[in-house]
Amino acid sequence: MEIFQPVADSYAAFAVEATDSPCFAGWAASVATDPEVQARIAELPDLKQQANLVFAAARWHGVPAPGPYAGLRRAVLEDWDTLVPTIMARSTQTNEVGRLATLVPVLAGLREPLALIEVGASAGLCLYPDRWGYAWTHEDGTTTKLASPDGDRVLACDVTGPAPLPDRHPQVGWRGGIDLNPLDVTDPDAMAWLETLVWPEQDDRRARLRAAVEAARTEPPYLVRGDLLDALPGLLDEVPDGLTPVVFHSAVIAYLDQAGRARFHDLMTGLVADGRCHWISNEGPRVLPEVAATGPATDPGPWFVLGLDGRAVAHAHGHGRAMRWL
Repeated sequence: MEIFQPVADSYAAFAVEATDSPCFAGWAASVATDPEVQARIAELPDLKQQANLVFAAARWHGVPAPGPYAGLRRAVLEDWDTLVPTIMARSTQTNEVGRLATLVPVLAGLREPLALIEVGASAGLCLYPDRWGYAWTHEDGTTTKLASPDGDRVLACDVTGPAPLPDRHPQVGWRGGIDLNPLDVTDPDAMAWLETLVWPEQDDRRARLRAAVEAARTEPPYLVRGDLLDALPGLLDEVPDGLTPVVFHSAVIAYLDQAGRARFHDLMTGLVADGRCHWISNEGPRVLPEVAATGPATDPGPWFVLGLDGRAVAHAHGHGRAMRWL
């Protein structure tokens, strides 16, 4: 979803992207043709207008989902004063660990041990690629598997193309993250909000989130509160010697305006050129156009451009369900 555009356009785009949730796709398409609801949403700051956040706030306050659009419309038009404080206080920090199934093949080609730094880390759940099993299913129906260290936590992903699928977990020697509002995995309220952000029909994602929280609670992540444009160089300075720093992010840079995206691209390009880190990006195709332009165009829908050091290597489903290696 492109945040910095008129409400009707952004919700129409989200309706296309949210194919995995008939409820949210229907709600977004209805908002896109409902001037009264659009006007209410347009009262919010740009970053707070996004469908994921407005829909989650409505659900937080009792709007049933899956459920008819009438419930959302009634909440926006009649109970707006209740929704707004939640929208203003919360963020769409989805923290979808399913994306690890598309990130791990990129990590596999880097010199180990790794120091992982996630920008826009939320609760830091994606900092643990070594605590999951993976099942990558190919076009011919065969599956490449990497067993879970605990036997139960497995992420599934459909794969096309010559993806460099690993036969062992990445060796991680250090992990840290940056977020404007880092979430504590031991805070029940914060974790309940993360569950509310999961799209309504997706019980598998809710179960996966609970498993990720359980895994992270055994060793809560090191998270720094700050703006990624300012805090990243300092966090890189904290990486212990002898490790390969890897900065990564998924569905984060879309929350920066155009100037901020350009600054981030220049920052990362400079850090990579100076040999300070590798850079794994996983964003919508219009978010980092310089990265997207290094590969073929992707069709509209739930696809991100997965990049390594500024070059596209794959198209990845936004929630990690599939990957098309380039």
